[in-house]
Amino acid sequence: MKYGIYYAYWEKQWGADYVKYVEKVKKLGFDILEISCAGLTDLSEDEILKLRDCKEKSGILLTAGYGPKPNEDISSKDPAIVKNAFQFWKKTFPILKKLGIHQVGGGLYSCWPADYSKKPDKMGDLERSVKNMRELAKWAGEYEIDLGMEVLNRHEGYLINTVRECLDYVDAVGQENVKIMLDTYHMNIEEDSLEEAVLSAGKKLGHFHVGENNRKLPGQGRIVPWEKIGKALREINYTGTVVMEPFVICGGEVGQDIRIWRNLKEDCSEQILDQEAEESLKFIRKAFHDFPEIKCKNPTVNSV
Repeated sequence: MKYGIYYAYWEKQWGADYVKYVEKVKKLGFDILEISCAGLTDLSEDEILKLRDCKEKSGILLTAGYGPKPNEDISSKDPAIVKNAFQFWKKTFPILKKLGIHQVGGGLYSCWPADYSKKPDKMGDLERSVKNMRELAKWAGEYEIDLGMEVLNRHEGYLINTVRECLDYVDAVGQENVKIMLDTYHMNIEEDSLEEAVLSAGKKLGHFHVGENNRKLPGQGRIVPWEKIGKALREINYTGTVVMEPFVICGGEVGQDIRIWRNLKEDCSEQILDQEAEESLKFIRKAFHDFPEIKCKNPTVNSV
């Protein structure tokens, strides 16, 4: 497996100087930097090429995540909104290809977060989403991009809350590049068994996010059964991407959208965040038995 981290662990705004974070994650020992599709179309050609050259020189793999805005919802009843969603991806897919990104995940089948001020039309939205995702997947395939359907908790979405619902959705779309994306934070809320959810996803698991029940780094919580999850991943012969998605800093667009209303750590300095990310990487590799000889040095990080 290859291990990564989402850039927004360090940021308060969506979008950033990704070159900085490519260099940072390389130094910390990661294989992957996950970036956001938000704002990519605002980058100049020179900025795109600089990022591409930096990640290639560093040997870092880039993946991307996105939560579509309400006016980019492919499940919408409004044809204008669906058209706008396709326009967004029409502009974004070529940039992803230039950056060598072959994997995009998130609540791509709807919008994020769900607007519960309106009564959801789950069945109608599912039908429209499946139909439009088939077309979107064909577009993505032209750019050699896999689309990860992230299973979200009930507070952030209503179309796909469990791995069972995601399996049904992926089967209904019927495109090889449409995969299941699981996230231990969401799974902890919705699944009866995290390891059984992984086993159920099986060969259709295309991307895996890891984080604690409190959105901290893996190893800084007390609930998630990391070794059992690692065992389940080995049972399905998963060799794909594992990306940490911690959020611990309040404020800005990120804090607002993720609902982080207080800093989750007393010290959120960049130095401490770097140190704990590096130690969490060692922790998760050990828990997943990728590098069992590596021991976590941080006494605040729980063993499992």
